[in-house]
Amino acid sequence: MHDKPHTPAAPAGCPAAGPAPALFTWEFASDPYPAYAWLREHAPVHRTELPSGVEAWLVTRYTEARQALADARLSKNPVHHSEAAHGKGKVGIPGERSANLMTHLLNIDPPDHTRLRRLVAKAFTPRRVAAFAPRVQELTDQLIDAMIDKPGGAGQADLIHEFAFPLPIYAICDLLGVPREDQDDFRDWAGMMIRHGGGPRGGVARSVKKMRGYLAELIHRKRASLGDTAEADEDLISALIRASDHGEHLTENEAAAMAFILLFAGFETTVNLIGNGIYALLRHPVQRELLQKSIAAGDTELLTTGIEELLRYDGPVELATWRFATEELTLGGQRIAEGDPVLVVLAAADRDPARFDEPDVLDLTRRDNQHLGYGHGIHYCLGAPLARLEGQTALATLLTRLPDIRLAAEPDDLRWRGGLIMRGLRSLPVEFTPDRP
Repeated sequence: MHDKPHTPAAPAGCPAAGPAPALFTWEFASDPYPAYAWLREHAPVHRTELPSGVEAWLVTRYTEARQALADARLSKNPVHHSEAAHGKGKVGIPGERSANLMTHLLNIDPPDHTRLRRLVAKAFTPRRVAAFAPRVQELTDQLIDAMIDKPGGAGQADLIHEFAFPLPIYAICDLLGVPREDQDDFRDWAGMMIRHGGGPRGGVARSVKKMRGYLAELIHRKRASLGDTAEADEDLISALIRASDHGEHLTENEAAAMAFILLFAGFETTVNLIGNGIYALLRHPVQRELLQKSIAAGDTELLTTGIEELLRYDGPVELATWRFATEELTLGGQRIAEGDPVLVVLAAADRDPARFDEPDVLDLTRRDNQHLGYGHGIHYCLGAPLARLEGQTALATLLTRLPDIRLAAEPDDLRWRGGLIMRGLRSLPVEFTPDRP
């Protein structure tokens, strides 16, 4: 992990600020916020070399970030990358191109994006998410039971590996309709993906290929048995297939790509939401106690605003996924050439003091909180309601059932995964009193 430092041009009327801080080092991964504060002030649209060797623009101020997320001239389709040969395999999800999984919402623009999103929205409805709440609660309780009853390790757990990781992977598998007997395979494949910051890129590609093959077979089976289940009771993959049969076209490749990205984007973001959220609360005891008292009193308002604040303060997605300029444009005073990659730094924008009062302070009661944690514009995260449901359920249940949960490691000893897009802990050792209610 490295950054090629260079001195950006100082903004008009400002003295030169000196060299940019080092980006994408392990130290940066632990706490990127001081570097982002420097960039916001001195180089809000900053060209840098990424660890992969690809050069891209980083957008760090809230105003420019919001503008870039909704700018139709910034395409999601990697075909517009000016260095297609150089960047092949270095942008997007490893292995998705070779596995024929490119036709999902994170890689396409209107009108195909509009058509696919409309079809997916027919299947992934707010009613379906709301109806899934009891299953999320059941999974949450089962995982906490397992931590409490763990032989030889009662009272200690790694909250990432034993709770934050398995909860969303099993939840999204259930929602998609992956049979229970196959879900451990998905857990293994997802585990390889979530370790991609520190593991071999080829391992991620192999996991993606295995997942692609399985999804193709599962979609084929579900299409063949579509009439055997009442529409109200069917899983999400069946609903995707049914939506395609109502006069609109969703190919089997598109269905597989959509199931894949719902799983890929739907589990890692929630792992990090839960992990980063609990970590922030454990380091802010006043805010944590406030939330625990609110939950105990049966008041859900603070839990609702609190999840939004945790998304803003140290959210699961550090940088929005890749965008590519389809024509020359100006952003934050910088000329972006046609074909240049642009990465919006959500973590920096959501701590912009020009938009948020005391942005480096965790305040669960914050109401003026239009954070960009799940994006903005037509690519706003379709799975945000499910992630919020899982995050709220996980936090409320943990704080209720393990009220004295505490860190079992020094913060400086914790390590963050080194991937480019996501922000999450590799592990989160905790201690608690293993009493059952």
